[in-house]
Amino acid sequence: MIITERYARETARDYALRMIKRNIANLTLPPGAMLSENELSAALGLSRTPVREALIELSKIRIVEILPQRGSRIALIDCAMVEESRFLRLVLETAIIGLACEQAATLDFSTAEASLRLQQFYIENQMPDKLLELDDDFHRELFRLTNRMQTYLLLESMRLHFDRVRSLSLATVKEIKIVADHEAILRAIRAGDKAEAAAQVARHLSRYKVDEQAIRERFANYFTPRQC
Repeated sequence: MIITERYARETARDYALRMIKRNIANLTLPPGAMLSENELSAALGLSRTPVREALIELSKIRIVEILPQRGSRIALIDCAMVEESRFLRLVLETAIIGLACEQAATLDFSTAEASLRLQQFYIENQMPDKLLELDDDFHRELFRLTNRMQTYLLLESMRLHFDRVRSLSLATVKEIKIVADHEAILRAIRAGDKAEAAAQVARHLSRYKVDEQAIRERFANYFTPRQC
């Protein structure tokens, strides 16, 4: 597992939940993998109780399966859940970007621009493993700029279904277009063009469909039998 430090004032449960979600999103904990509460507790330096609570929480959004007498397992990728997650993101982010367009003249986009430069650096240096995190940073910044962070937090857990396919796409596709997409989104926001910004977000969140065949051929064992 990829483990980072616990935040100040972060509860043990929240820390366990954040770390497990992160490792599910980046596929360090791959679809179908069995989970050991003892091993997770040891890795995170926690007791079993907060780890168990985190797994129960993740089972509510169908990203973890609790198997009686057997433990827990990372759910296979269900394309219906991926599409529902994408739909939720599209609805909320279109609204957020509309707000950003309205407020563009008063917003400071320096953090978003810095994120774009860093994304470009990792692409040029062939380090796509960091791009998912930076992609998230860019989108989170738009929620922050429009003072809608509680909305972002509501979206965060459901997003896991979509994030796993995004990770697979980054591992499969040769021509990564994240930076170009983000540049186009930011350019439309700066211009106050709601229609163009919405169109760019829709294209950005639908790119995995273009990559679907290559992803499924390479990672067929990660998916449920249901087709995307």
